[in-house]
Amino acid sequence: MQAKFITSAATEAQFLRPEKPMIAVCGKSNSGKSTLINLLAGRKGLAKTSSAPGRTRLVNYFDFGEFWLADLPGYGYAAVSRSEKEKWGKTLDKFFGRKEDIRHVFVLSDVRRDPSADDLQMLAFLNYHIIPFTVIATKSDKLSRMKRKERVRTLAQAFGLGAENVIAVSGLTGEGKEELFSKIAQIIQTEEE
Repeated sequence: MQAKFITSAATEAQFLRPEKPMIAVCGKSNSGKSTLINLLAGRKGLAKTSSAPGRTRLVNYFDFGEFWLADLPGYGYAAVSRSEKEKWGKTLDKFFGRKEDIRHVFVLSDVRRDPSADDLQMLAFLNYHIIPFTVIATKSDKLSRMKRKERVRTLAQAFGLGAENVIAVSGLTGEGKEELFSKIAQIIQTEEE
């Protein structure tokens, strides 16, 4: 799959109207959004990764051939100013305000951590606005297989979802990549029916 970066948007006026099904990627700062995008693209460096959270401050659009991916600013990062957090919040609100443009949302959550208040608020927002989503449990390589299964169940329960709505993924080992592509194929197909 030949994925490519399209553009970044800082304001609502710059948001793109998708020409293909669009999947949004959101999650707390440092939840692995850039790593997930690189995993899907099958190459490092398409989306810039950083060990410092809060680096994505714009909506970054990527073309994956059959679909577009929109990488959203991370939420819940404590070390940025309140005004910066509010700006990110407004960007997310405006982005999701155009829900007809969004086919599906991948909400990323570190498999080792319980959902934060911000994570639960994001899911409540998506449920309220009837925007379909899947929780992606990132960094699954950090746990043993048994512990991973247990954490996926715990996350699903904490989010009020069935375990089949949580996909464990590792950008390091590629675990979950096939399941993710299968989910994407389902999302794309939904429109064609």
